[in-house]
Parts: sequence; C-alpha cells; structure tokens
Amino acid sequence: MMDNEKKVSPVSDVGAWAMNVVSSVGIIMANKQLMSSHGYAFSFATTLTGFHFAVTALVGLVSNATGFSASKHVPMWELLWFSIVANMSITGMNLSLMFNSVGFYQISKLSMIPVVCVMEWILHNKRYSREVKMSVVVVVIGVGVCTVTDVKVNAKGFICACVAVLSTSLQQITIGSLQKKYSIGSFELLSKTAPIQAVSLLLFGPFIDYFLSGKFIIYYQMSSGAILFILLSCSLAVFCNVSQYLCIGRFSAVSFQVLGHMKTVCVLTLGWLLFDSAMTMKNIMGMFIAVLGMIIYSWAVELEKQSNIKAHSHSKNSLTEEEIRLLKDGLQNIPVKDVELGESKE
Repeated sequence: MMDNEKKVSPVSDVGAWAMNVVSSVGIIMANKQLMSSHGYAFSFATTLTGFHFAVTALVGLVSNATGFSASKHVPMWELLWFSIVANMSITGMNLSLMFNSVGFYQISKLSMIPVVCVMEWILHNKRYSREVKMSVVVVVIGVGVCTVTDVKVNAKGFICACVAVLSTSLQQITIGSLQKKYSIGSFELLSKTAPIQAVSLLLFGPFIDYFLSGKFIIYYQMSSGAILFILLSCSLAVFCNVSQYLCIGRFSAVSFQVLGHMKTVCVLTLGWLLFDSAMTMKNIMGMFIAVLGMIIYSWAVELEKQSNIKAHSHSKNSLTEEEIRLLKDGLQNIPVKDVELGESKE
C-alpha cells in the first residue's frame, strides 16, 4: 500500500501543477478575448473575479451536498481574515496595473518571490539553502528580462503595488498554514472561503471597476459571445482556484511562485502563436533563463529535501553521550530474572 502511495504521489504532484498551468494560461487567454477592445470590451475585472468565486462556491456547495467532500470546522474569524487579505490582493493587483507602467507592474509581481521567502522566515522561521536562493535569483532575472520593458514609478502606483505584493504573499502563505493547522483539504478550504469572497467582490466589485474604468457594469451591452466567454472564464477559474490551493498545500508558497512563472513563459509563447504578439531575441533569452532557473530550483528543493531526510534519520538513529550513560546505568541496575522460574538472581 505504501509503495502505491509513493508511486502515485509524484504523478498527482505533476497533475496538480499541470492543472494550474493549463487553467491559468487558459483563463488569461479567455479574459484577453473578453476584456480587450478588439474582443468584447468587458472591462470589469473585479466583478468578473466575483463571478469566478460565485461559481467556485456553487461547485463546493454541490460537492458538500453530494458527499464528495467533507466539511471541517475552521473558525469564522480566520475565514474572514483570509477573505479580506485575498480581496485586498485582487483589488491591489488591479489598481497596481492601472496606476503603474506595465514594466513596474511586472517588477512588483517578480518581487513576490523574495517577499514570500522573507515572510515565511518571519512567520514560520523557515530557512532556505544557498542553492534555492540562487535558483530564485535566476528565475527572477529570466522573467524580468522577457517581461520588463518601460519602468515608470509614481507614489500612488507604488503604494498600490506594495499592498498588492504584501497581501498576495500573505494570502498564499495563509493557504498552506490553514491547511496544516486544521488538517483540511485544499478543496474543503476553498469551499469555505469562496462564498465570502464571492459576496464581498460582487457587492464592492462594480464600484471598484467604476473607479478603474469609469464604467458601470449595468450599462454594459451583454452579447451571447460575451456570456459564453464569461462562462468559460468562470469554469477555468474553478480549476485554477482548486489547483492553486492544491499546489500550495502540497508544496509551499515559494514553490508556487517560482514554478508559477512557467505560466508567464506559456502566455508569451501562446500570445506569439495565437495573437501575433512580437517575439524578440530578448524575450527568447529571458524565457530560456527563466526555465533554466526553474529546473535549478526543482533540483535545489530536491537536494534540500534529501539533506533534511538524512539529518532527521541521523538524529533519530544516533544516541547522545547522556543517553548512552543512562542506558548503561539502567542495564546495571536491572536484576537478572530466571526465565523458567521467574525468580530474581542477584
């Protein structure tokens, strides 16, 4: 039975990452068609995220009702705290994109990896090996080379970027810590947080979108094509949300951030293939460096894991001098018993 679990585990790990990459890239492509001026010009990103969580909450409700997943207790204050942080992340990202240049927005997204590392060190006293730190630097440089263009900074945009980065990093760390703290599965936790996020985003989302775009969703001329792409976006969001919780629960927030940049590489490649986006030598070089960094990161994490296992087994099998002395004293003081008669012999 244990052998089967060991064989299945790497396959399910790859499956979780594959689901996250495919659904994330798919949702970006669907939203690009839905929100661009050349598509359906649906410029209500925050409200659309509310739709995403509403559909996810509905799926969770059906899953609990049919017995597919079990509901475990998590204190309401923890769920509310998490939902506030998650919604700050979504709003902060949208505001950061609005007030900053694309170049600075990309830099702020790249800064999440070191921020997550520092926050995990502060909150959970987690330390990283030199190899992991080096691989993270390679990934950040690679993605930076292929995505960062113009960099313009202003005070308002900088504050929004800081809020977005801190709240997103904290949200991803909290997903993992809540799962461990309450021994709750990724889908069960998502089922509890999604309804709160859906209600709050659908209530406040239209006003945030009005502030961002100057348009109210009630005046948008809905077409059958727009409805189709909204439904497609919501369906992909369910897989995207589930796989995010699944990946962070199985691995860590840092791993999710590092390997998550594979999505950036995929989006750039698909943009070139499907939307005739320009692909320069700078983009290709950056993508190559980023992928190389991800490979080094995977190797570094595996190396760290193996060294931890060896250290744990060594500490488990080795006795301290004090333990050896106590063991000797104990053996000397124990009276020898006759096996057959059960009598003590001095």
